[in-house]
Formats: sequence, structure tokens, C-alpha cells
Amino acid sequence: MAIQWYPGHMHKAKKAIIERLKSVDMVIEVLDARLPASSENPLLAKLSADKPKLKILNKQDLADAERTDIWLAEFQSRPNTNAIALDASDRSAAAKMIEACRKLVPHRKGIEKPLRVLICGIPNVGKSTLINGMLGKKSAKTGNEPGITKAEQRLFLADDFWLYDTPGMLWPKIIVEESGYNLAASGAVGRNALDEEVVALELLDYLRRHYLALLQARYQADKDASSHWQDSDWLEWIGRKRGALLPGGRINHQKAAENTLTDFRDGQIGRITLETPHQWEAWLKKARQNEAVLKAEREARKAARKG
Repeated sequence: MAIQWYPGHMHKAKKAIIERLKSVDMVIEVLDARLPASSENPLLAKLSADKPKLKILNKQDLADAERTDIWLAEFQSRPNTNAIALDASDRSAAAKMIEACRKLVPHRKGIEKPLRVLICGIPNVGKSTLINGMLGKKSAKTGNEPGITKAEQRLFLADDFWLYDTPGMLWPKIIVEESGYNLAASGAVGRNALDEEVVALELLDYLRRHYLALLQARYQADKDASSHWQDSDWLEWIGRKRGALLPGGRINHQKAAENTLTDFRDGQIGRITLETPHQWEAWLKKARQNEAVLKAEREARKAARKG
């Protein structure tokens, strides 16, 4: 099942970002530390190719610390790019972000030459919560659902530091299948665009292969028996453990899936990161190969119709 979600307001956000990029000095992209590559917008990378960039791995308190370090090193190896890890509870977040930005654009300082920064991120990445923590007040709307911020806001973190907050934006086509599932699991995709049971099964499949001990501890599963369970076995077990039952003792798979996704999003299963740079490279390579095959097939059908 391919997951796609690109409502109309995201097209408007794209146009607004294109216009704002003409007048800013650099770009901050807020990523979800649990899925750094999946939450990195390839459309934004293309639009802002000539701008210095700061990658913020937000929600680091929910992510695997070792994998966060690996991702920070990956982003910092890119030209004209820095990366830091933050979370909404970090009281020094504003100072850390301003310092990192000034290192990237040292010539913009003082009231006459304020540093103008565009901050972007996918829906529900925690950008607005992070900004409110920096400002110490609720200037940006927040909520546990994608698409809360609908219009650009100009905010001031210092007299000479202007921050332009933009609506969350995905991209028109998600070609990496694993990325779609990871985005859905994190809550970045609207509920009307996904099957929560399928997403939960994909999540459980990854967790049982990479974070089995955390699954066992969270859901009190027998270590010997559960070590070889498949994703569907885990969903059944979670349904029974959490009381997601229908008449006759049958499992309510929808409710069990909702419980699983909520536990992941809230960090109840543990500190988890759903991808590594190596895994992402493999997924992206496979996706590009599949796209090339589909393109060749389309061109062949087009040629056949003409000929």
C-alpha cells in the first residue's frame, strides 16, 4: 500500500516558501529524529539548494540516541550544512539554534543586518511546539495532528534574528514505500490517507527485527515465545494485553493498531529510530529503480498507442 497525502493547503505552502526563499539568508529544516531521512523534504532541498541549512533533529528524547549521533554526523558531512538535536523540553533550544545559525551566516548580525531565517518542517514534526518553547509563549499554534500551521508567521528570537515560520509541507509523491509507512507511523500523514492496521503491522515488523527487547518489555511478552513472532502475532498479543476485544473475545484489530501507534508516538515503547543512513540508501535505491521501471513501462505504452 503506497501512502500519499498532499492536501490543497500544502500547495499553497509551497508557493509561499518559494516566495520567502528570495529574501532569507538561510533555512532551518526541522526533522523528526525518529525518521530523519523520511522527514527530510526533497522538494525543500531542491528549492533551497543555494542556501545554508541547519537540520534540527527534533523529538530527540523519543529517538534512539546512538542512531541520532549517526544521523547528526551524516548531515554535518554535507556542504554548507549543520545539524543539532533538540526536543521541546530543552530550555536552551533557542540559544543553541541561534548559535548554530550564526556560524553558518556570520556576516548577518546587528539591527541593520538581521539574520533572516526560514524554518520549515513536515506536518506534526513538533516545529510549532519547539518555537513556542524558544519564545516562552504560545505564538505558534500546536496540536497532535498534522497541518495545524496554515499561514506564515514572522517571529523574533532576538533583535537581529528574524524567524519566518511556515506551514508544514510534504511533497507531491512519496516514492520510498518505507518512508511513507514511517511518516504515517509518526503522525505526519492525515488519517484519511492511511490504513492504521497496515501501518501498525509495518511498524511492528520493523520493531520486532530491530527493537525486540523494547517490544517484549512494553507488552510483557514471553521472551522465548515472542522472539519468533511475526507482525500479526504482535498485533494480536497487543490487542489482548490492551483489552481491544470484540464480542466473543475476538481481537479488535483497528483498536489494537491505534494503541500501537499511540504508544510509539508517545515514546511508551522506548527510544526508537526507524531508519539508519545505510537503510535509507538501500530503500532509496530500490525506489528509484522501481520508478525507472514504471517510467519505461509508461513510455512503452505511449509508443504503442502512437504506433
